[in-house]
Amino acid sequence: MIQILPSILTADFLNLASDIEVMKQSGIEWIHIDVMDGVFVPNITFGHKIVSDIKKHFDIKCDAHLMVVEPEKHIDNFINADADIITVHVEATTKLDEIIQRIKNAGVKVGISINPDTNVDILRKYIFDVDMFLVMSVFPGYGGQKLIPETLDKVEQLAKWRDEKNLSYNIEVDGGVKKDNIGEVVKRGADMIVVGSALYNDGKFEVWDVSGGVF
Repeated sequence: MIQILPSILTADFLNLASDIEVMKQSGIEWIHIDVMDGVFVPNITFGHKIVSDIKKHFDIKCDAHLMVVEPEKHIDNFINADADIITVHVEATTKLDEIIQRIKNAGVKVGISINPDTNVDILRKYIFDVDMFLVMSVFPGYGGQKLIPETLDKVEQLAKWRDEKNLSYNIEVDGGVKKDNIGEVVKRGADMIVVGSALYNDGKFEVWDVSGGVF
């Protein structure tokens, strides 16, 4: 099943609760939360409290994408905030194996992300250990960027490994996904699609009509 995960990065935060309600009514099961520290990426967003608050008020799954240096210092906060999956970047830590184990031991799903200029082969050793791989299809930090087509080759490689080993991890794509390219993203093997600015019009969330064979 293909999941569309709205990113709240481009939302109007004063209308966030009503937006999430619209998402739920439209059948959205997951939302994507971009956590940025202003160091690993140039932008600053929010921390674990927004996850905690969303989980407190809504029955919806939260995908916490940590774009922070030394994520090992923050994962306990997101575990305690009831994040459903915590994703960290291979480029942001030297303690990836430890992080994976800590998240798994807490009973939370774990994901690993790579930037557009990181070789996908770095992920191969983890294909038996994690629940999801996140391929950044733009350089992280800001919404509204165009998808880098070459990043979809990484999606295809991850899907190939998954099929070869009969594994079940998810493949997520984040960045520049729009109605005119989502079909190709899915064709390459992604099954979790993060969509941000394309779902918003003047800051207001709008439900996509994805009829017509995309899925």
